[in-house]
Amino acid sequence: MSELGTIEELPKDYVTALTDLNVGPLWPSLRAFLPFGQPDRETVPTFWRYQDIRPLLLQAGELTPIEKAERRVLMLCNPGLGLENAQATPSIYLGYQLILPGEVAPNHRHTPSAIRFVVEGEGGYTTVEGEKLPMERGDLILTPSGLWHEHGHTGSGPVIWLDALDLPLVYRMEASYAVEGPPQSPKNIPDSSQRLYRRAGLTPYKALDRNRSKYPLLRYPWKEVRQNLLDLASGSGPGEAVHLAYINPETGDECLPILGFSALMLRPGEEVAPARRSCSAVLHAIEGRGQTEVDGATFDWAEHDTVAVPTYANFKIRNGSSKEPAFLFMVDDAPMQRKLGFYEEFS
Repeated sequence: MSELGTIEELPKDYVTALTDLNVGPLWPSLRAFLPFGQPDRETVPTFWRYQDIRPLLLQAGELTPIEKAERRVLMLCNPGLGLENAQATPSIYLGYQLILPGEVAPNHRHTPSAIRFVVEGEGGYTTVEGEKLPMERGDLILTPSGLWHEHGHTGSGPVIWLDALDLPLVYRMEASYAVEGPPQSPKNIPDSSQRLYRRAGLTPYKALDRNRSKYPLLRYPWKEVRQNLLDLASGSGPGEAVHLAYINPETGDECLPILGFSALMLRPGEEVAPARRSCSAVLHAIEGRGQTEVDGATFDWAEHDTVAVPTYANFKIRNGSSKEPAFLFMVDDAPMQRKLGFYEEFS
């Protein structure tokens, strides 16, 4: 492999002439842009313990009223990418969001796509394009790009959920912005997407029309996903992953264009080692306890803890219980990589 020339080897007047024209030589930086074998990474395996963050999130509820916050969130920032950049991985933004009884997070829409994964509390709801969606523990709720959405709380005690957005990518493309709107008037049928898409293999007849909705299903209840994982586990052999993807029920595609979402179950005492992949990911513990090992770094997790997995990382997940299953929620950027044509898996 030949050594590439450096910027210091070039005459200073030549470099000055290039700089004056907003031009630069590629070869001194070529290996930085195209390293051999594997990308260079700034992202590091990172662990966020929910029980450490929760008191500070509740304190934020005392310090900042919703009127001054709009969205009361503590962001999960990867130290390798810089705490100021609001990135859990290069393309995934994460944050724990708090809403208190009687509060309303006002109606808006924005260019990044978002999901809400409910961590704790009762009485919360999200309204998306007039569809009022209850927020129960473990539910996945979509607020896709450009759709109006607002949050509210009619119960007691705090409601907390995990936000995941493709904000880092949209922001770096200089395409990120929001628009405020008046409060929504919910439709007559609350949570209508759940009523219309209740069973796999069935769809409303009108959905066969080509003018169907781009996002027909907006809420994926955890109680149904959990039962599906248990059913899948009963028919899966030892060592076979129990892993379900959240998809668009009409097309079979990922439910959002850039980020993908899935749920995993680890049987008692089970360890799984997913294939090394080109995409980045985050793992969020829904139930149980265990360990995640990422490129040699080991994290002991419990319910609601979160781990960042960089691109091209080797990782293993272990269930810490010999009696009870463990359940995890995964966010990754595989859909984006597939569309761009460079998604890879390695044995």
